[in-house]
Amino acid sequence: MPTDLSAYRASPTEQQRIADLLALLPGSGIEILDIGARDGYLAKKLAGRFEKVIALDLEKPSILHPGIEAVQGNVTCLQFADNQFDAILCAEVLEHIPEHLLTQACHEIARVARNKIVIGVPYRQDLRCGRTSCANCGKANPPWGHVNSFDEQRLRSLFPSLVLEKATFVGTNIDRTNFISAALLDYAGNPFGTWQQDEPCVHCGGQIGMPRTRSLPQRIATRFAFMLNRLQSWLVSPRGNWIHVRFSKPVAKTTC
Repeated sequence: MPTDLSAYRASPTEQQRIADLLALLPGSGIEILDIGARDGYLAKKLAGRFEKVIALDLEKPSILHPGIEAVQGNVTCLQFADNQFDAILCAEVLEHIPEHLLTQACHEIARVARNKIVIGVPYRQDLRCGRTSCANCGKANPPWGHVNSFDEQRLRSLFPSLVLEKATFVGTNIDRTNFISAALLDYAGNPFGTWQQDEPCVHCGGQIGMPRTRSLPQRIATRFAFMLNRLQSWLVSPRGNWIHVRFSKPVAKTTC
């Protein structure tokens, strides 16, 4: 995702995504946690509904608003009490969490929630599409630093203690590839990947860099890969681009 989010936030697809997330959240409440707040765009909208918004990101967000408290933190180790928040929003975050930390992150989200949790992630994303080849280590990187792909079943399994109330889908996507095309593009240096991304290499942590000049065999491999993908696209059915899920936390039973 680009650092300057102003044009991105104004796009029709982004406005549609944001509207759907807001529709899933409660209309009012005392305290909400916005995980992955970045520029504070959603946090500011939530400030009109909740008495207090905690806007959390890996680097402390720069947000000036009387109803928002910006904090630095990590979703895998949230420094909040159990059942602290009326609602939690976690959108465009879980796809970036390393696989070995994903279960812990979801456990932490469920732990600090008292009632509603809204999760937003790309839906059934083919992580081979739009790959880049790191200029530092040479390894293939998934697009936008997305290391996880999700569907309804996986989201349920990551939040086993919660009740899935509603799932919605926003946008459409037909981006899919195959083993042969992906291997050919890896050989060619993935020249048409998401090179504009700010996310670093998921392997070495360095900047992705820019695509290298391709040799003639690499150009031929690229063309063949695109031909295979074009043929495959005729058989692909559109699917949602994002999935948004609202969970609720069951009320603990008390005994007399």
